[in-house]
Amino acid sequence: MAYMEDEQNEDYLFKIVLIGDSAVGKSNLLARFARDEFYPNSKSTIGVEFQTQKMNISGKEVKAQIWDTAGQERFRAVTSAYYRGAVGALVVYDISRRQTFESVSRWLNELQTHSDMNVVTILVGNKSDLRDAREVTTGEGKALAEARGLFFVETSALASSNVAAAFETVVREIFSILSRKVMQSQDLNHKGAGWLANGKTVILQNNEKQEAADEGTKTGWCCSH
Repeated sequence: MAYMEDEQNEDYLFKIVLIGDSAVGKSNLLARFARDEFYPNSKSTIGVEFQTQKMNISGKEVKAQIWDTAGQERFRAVTSAYYRGAVGALVVYDISRRQTFESVSRWLNELQTHSDMNVVTILVGNKSDLRDAREVTTGEGKALAEARGLFFVETSALASSNVAAAFETVVREIFSILSRKVMQSQDLNHKGAGWLANGKTVILQNNEKQEAADEGTKTGWCCSH
């Protein structure tokens, strides 16, 4: 889901999904980013919900539609459709629970299986405030991100540490990739191939899919707190 809206204020609308095991803090990351709120006693998300957040990038208003669903196995039927149309993803684990880190590869494989296109992805080690309970080192997170061609960051929804940076990194990279595609389509004069002023949907797939992967998600941006 990446397109321009002529009749509304948003120039771009990007669908971004949050994935990862249950109770890693996905909903609180979203609450902190979208509303600057935190719920210490929040329960597992049931079904799917989404929040929107606006950003200004290079003079364009970008609307990120961020989807959140439970990571529990019994909701897997929800998540297969949930991936459809996503152009960005945050894969979240809890630094104090190694099992959630070991699940990351499964979530990445599921994302690749169900997504419609190459998805800009950041690996997020959440709950960095739990220093004494840490079971996954920052180095392990960085190494996995580098091996899978992902961005990486450690966050704390509780302390509001690096939360905005995690989401904004994904949104800005999507915008950068789309901007390059627009310029290329203009240069090649492909009618309706991706010129957003015509309100056409821009799809990063087929031959563009690998190019987007090469140019975008393999950039090693790392940050920890």
